[in-house]
Amino acid sequence: MLEDEHFEVINNRNCVMIYAMDILGGKWRLPILWKLYQNKTMRYNELKRSLVGITNIMLTRSLQSLEENGLVNRVEFSQIPPRVEYSLTDSGLELVPALEVIYNWGQDKIST
Repeated sequence: MLEDEHFEVINNRNCVMIYAMDILGGKWRLPILWKLYQNKTMRYNELKRSLVGITNIMLTRSLQSLEENGLVNRVEFSQIPPRVEYSLTDSGLELVPALEVIYNWGQDKIST
């Protein structure tokens, strides 16, 4: 038996960390979730202004991905001018304790 046969290939089908990082990974997804947690509900331009350096394309793609994965709720109001608001879903709110740990860790590291 070859040594390689003892190791299982790790991928998103059998590794919960890879699965989670496929959903949460990327530079902007966690900051978006954090801003929505802090502000409860935000419009697109509010999010854009609060995330210095994010492009429109990256914000749009990140929000779409978070919405598709059930972490962000998008509500479109039919009025003129059009208005869209984003907020965390219940599933997104489940991430808040982890986001707080990451925030606190970053706060400790940035100040040292």
